Amino acid sequence: MKKHTTYGVEALRCMGPESDSLSFIRTAAEIAGTHHEKFDGTGYPGGLVGKEIPLAGRLMAIIDVYDALVNKRVYKPAFTHASATEMMQNESGTHFDPELLDAFFEIEAEVQTIADSFAQAQT
Repeated sequence: MKKHTTYGVEALRCMGPESDSLSFIRTAAEIAGTHHEKFDGTGYPGGLVGKEIPLAGRLMAIIDVYDALVNKRVYKPAFTHASATEMMQNESGTHFDPELLDAFFEIEAEVQTIADSFAQAQT
């Protein structure tokens, strides 16, 4: 499972040299490779700490965890928005960049609206 970060980077790099100049491909590779890094350095694949983790990876870490929490998985039920955000708040400074998590909470109502609309579309 932990290899999906490096597989994603490799897949994006296979798009060819002409694609390497496209900033969105570079950003996508950065996200693929760093979205499981944790702010305290305990993540993978590189064990990066704090601002060593690219901004795009730190942002995606928040989005990825929120999505995983509020949506049903084969191994767990969906958590409520309130439960998910409480769990995430408890990981501020360890799993997540505290400044970015604060920004996430500033737009929390909008995030919940978007998540709810996707949940309704799936039913």
